[in-house]
Amino acid sequence: MNLRTLSCWLAVGVCATSMGVAGGVGAVVEDLPPPEKPCRILMLLPISCRSDAEVFVSYAEALAYRGHRIVMLLNQKPQRKNFNVFQLYHGLDHFRHDQLDALESPDGVLDLVSHDKLASFTREFYQLDEVKALYKMRKKFDLIVVHQMLSEVVYPFLHEMPFISFSTAGIDSQQSATLGNVLNPSFEIEPLLRPLDALKRFQSTFAHCFRLWYRKYWTVVPAVQKEISALFPKLPPLLDLERNQSLALVNSHFSLGSPLPLLPSQVEVGGIHCRPGQPLAGDVDAWISGAGEAGVIYLSLGSVGQPFSMSSQYRQVLTQALGKLDQRVIWRYKDEVHDLPDNVLVREWLPQQQQDVLAHPHVKAFVNLGDFLSIQEAVCHSKPVLALPISSQQAKNAATVRNSGLGLSLPWEDLTEDLLLRALREIVENPKFQETASEASSALRDQLHTPLDLAVFWTEYVIRQEGAPRLRSPAVSLSWVEFLMLDVLAALHLVLLLSFVILWRLARFISRLVCGSEKLKTE
Repeated sequence: MNLRTLSCWLAVGVCATSMGVAGGVGAVVEDLPPPEKPCRILMLLPISCRSDAEVFVSYAEALAYRGHRIVMLLNQKPQRKNFNVFQLYHGLDHFRHDQLDALESPDGVLDLVSHDKLASFTREFYQLDEVKALYKMRKKFDLIVVHQMLSEVVYPFLHEMPFISFSTAGIDSQQSATLGNVLNPSFEIEPLLRPLDALKRFQSTFAHCFRLWYRKYWTVVPAVQKEISALFPKLPPLLDLERNQSLALVNSHFSLGSPLPLLPSQVEVGGIHCRPGQPLAGDVDAWISGAGEAGVIYLSLGSVGQPFSMSSQYRQVLTQALGKLDQRVIWRYKDEVHDLPDNVLVREWLPQQQQDVLAHPHVKAFVNLGDFLSIQEAVCHSKPVLALPISSQQAKNAATVRNSGLGLSLPWEDLTEDLLLRALREIVENPKFQETASEASSALRDQLHTPLDLAVFWTEYVIRQEGAPRLRSPAVSLSWVEFLMLDVLAALHLVLLLSFVILWRLARFISRLVCGSEKLKTE
C-alpha cells in the first residue's frame, strides 16, 4: 500500500482482524465491550528509535484488533504488517537512532539535538509529499497520538484536534507538568532511594528546572517554533497547542519504581509491549534446552535499538568472563566475535524475539545496558538483571534495579573480568534475586485490567467524549506564579509584615505611656 491509496483506504471503512493481539504483560485484548464505532487514528513518531516504534506498534495492533484503522508516520521502516495499520516511513535520517554508536552517543538522539538540526529537520519534514498529504487530511481522523519526546515538529497536526501523548520511557516530568501535575523533584528524580538530604534535593531541583528551561527557552521549542511560525503563521504557539492534550499514556507502573501522584488524565500502562514467549526456532531452542540445570544467561547490549560497537578491550573482558561461567550464554550482537568460548552462542535478533528468550524457564539472568523497556521485559518474565549502564537515564534505571533487589549494576567504564564474573555468579547463585524478580513480576501482572486494555479503553474514551475536557486539570491554565501561589504567599508575608510593624509601633506607644506615667509619679 502506498500514499496514493491511503485516502481510499481510509474511506472504505474498517475491518476487524480475525486474530487477537497478545501483549501487555501477557494478556489478549478481548475483555472490553465492542467499540461504539470504528475510528480512524493517526500516530505520529517523527523522531523515535526502533524500540519506541515497537511499543507503538503493539498499541496500534491492539486498536486495529478492535476494528479501528491506524495510520503511523515513522522514521523507522515498517517491521510488521496488519491490515488495519498503515505504516508510512518518512525517510529523513537526521535523527536515525540506528546510525548512532551507543558508546559515542549514550543518550541517543538527545545527543544530536541542536538548533540547526531541529530547524533543518522541520523544514525538510514539511516538504515531504507524505507529510503534506497527511496534514491536509488530518481532520478525517478522530484522534491523533504523538510520541512524548521530540514531537514538537508535528504539533501543527494537533491544532483543533483531540490528541494523546505517549511516553514509552516511563514518567516524564515535562509531560506531567504540561498536564498541570508538577512532580516533586525531591523524590521524582531518584526513585526507590532514601529521602534526599538538603544538598541532593537542591541538586535535583536545579536539574529538574534546568531541563524544563533548556527545552522551552534554549533548544527544542525555539528551534522548531521559528520554522513552524514561518510555515504556519496563523498557528497558535507550540506550547499552547501542547497544553490542549486530552490524555497522557505512560509506560510505567508503581511496581517498577516509586509510586507517584498522578492525575486521572495520566494513565499508567507499564509493560504494554510485553507478551508471552513464543517457541524458539531450531538451534536456539536446542542450545537453551540443552543447558541443563546450570541454565542460560542472556546478554543483549543493544541500547534501545542502537548499534553497540565496543573496543577489543571490552570485548576481551566479556569473552573471558563469559567463558568461565558454568552457564551457557546467548549473546545478541551484530558483529563477529573472535575467540568465542564454547559456552557462548552469538546471534542477531529482531527486538520482538528477545521476549521469547526471556520467557524460557532455563534462562537465569538478563544482562543489558539498563534501558527501560528491557528492564520491563525482564520483570514481566521474572528474570534478574545485571545492568551495565552508559547513559544518565540508564544509570537511573540501573539504580532502580539495584535498590529494588531486582539485580546488580556495574559502571561500564569500570568493567573488569573479575567484577563481571562475580556479579553474574552472585545473581545466578543467590536466590534472593530470583525471588525479588518473581515478586515484581507478580505485582506487575496483578492488575484489574491489562495495560493494553487500559490504553485501548482510554483511547476510545477520549474519542467518545470528544476530547474528554472533563479530564483537564485547572492547573493547566495557571501561570507558574499562580500555580506556586507566589502572589498569595507574597500577600500573606505583606500582612504579617504590616501586623508586625503595627504591633511594634503599638508596643512602643504603650511603653512610652507607661514610662511617662511612672516618671510623673516619681516627680
